[in-house]
Amino acid sequence: MSDNVHSQSQFKLSFLHPRYWLLWFGVSLLWLTVTLLPYRVLVKLGGGIGLLLMRLLKKREKTAVRNLELCFPEMSEQERADILRGHAKSVGIALMETGMAWWWPTWRIQKLVTFSGLEHLEQAKKDGKGVLLFALHSFCLEIGGRLFGSQAQLTGVYRPHNNAVMEHLQVCGRNRSARLITKRNIRAMISALADGEAVWYTSDQDFGRSKAVFVPFFAVPDAATVVGASILTKGAPSVVLPYVITRNDDGSGYHIELSAPLENFPSGNDEQDAIYSNSIVEKGIMKAPEQYMWLHRRFKTRPNKDDPSLYK
Repeated sequence: MSDNVHSQSQFKLSFLHPRYWLLWFGVSLLWLTVTLLPYRVLVKLGGGIGLLLMRLLKKREKTAVRNLELCFPEMSEQERADILRGHAKSVGIALMETGMAWWWPTWRIQKLVTFSGLEHLEQAKKDGKGVLLFALHSFCLEIGGRLFGSQAQLTGVYRPHNNAVMEHLQVCGRNRSARLITKRNIRAMISALADGEAVWYTSDQDFGRSKAVFVPFFAVPDAATVVGASILTKGAPSVVLPYVITRNDDGSGYHIELSAPLENFPSGNDEQDAIYSNSIVEKGIMKAPEQYMWLHRRFKTRPNKDDPSLYK
């Protein structure tokens, strides 16, 4: 598969098949909503939709509750409940943000973002090095790519959607701000870094045992953690910049923070690199824990196949 998937985003007549009509109706409604309404209204509307959705998505809510219990056993039930409520709102807000990221004009997007740490990106360019933007799965993920891409050239790593229409929509939307590489195309990622590009990358989800080690993540001592960041930066002269986007509580937009390059990374020890990586992710999550994707079964892969599941 090509490292640039723009050629796969061409509209096809098969997308008009009746099985897609309900999806097209929903997409059209979202487009109309995000096009006509101001940002602060979209955030409030999205928050209400998110609270409703979480009542319907009981399995996902149960997963989020369990993840919070596992990661923050020292918190009171009320503290975790407060995070969960903010998390539910973020589910719906992320829906609105996806529409904004895909369809808003650049001038409108740029009004919503402030940056800190861009000097680290500029220094890497001066040094002729690629940049691995070490990100996390925040609900601001989609709009974060558009916001960052409105200021600097970005290469995004993504997973193709199983639904053909959704794949077309997400590729068209994301190609407005980034060159796309499928997550399995390691060679293309290394090539992009070698060419001095900024590559957006995450390692904070459970992708199984392949290329993973079991290291601590918050209070869980043995979370399966991929070591892709180490592999990528070994293959090309590059720096790793922690990247965090947060949605401002006052409804003014977003802040993207780039921290100083990780030192002694990769170290040559995959387990130590994974521990270091997870500590960076944890710091990023704690900037706005309610905006993190707790819906994912982060600890589904256990060190031993016979170990009992942490999800009941």
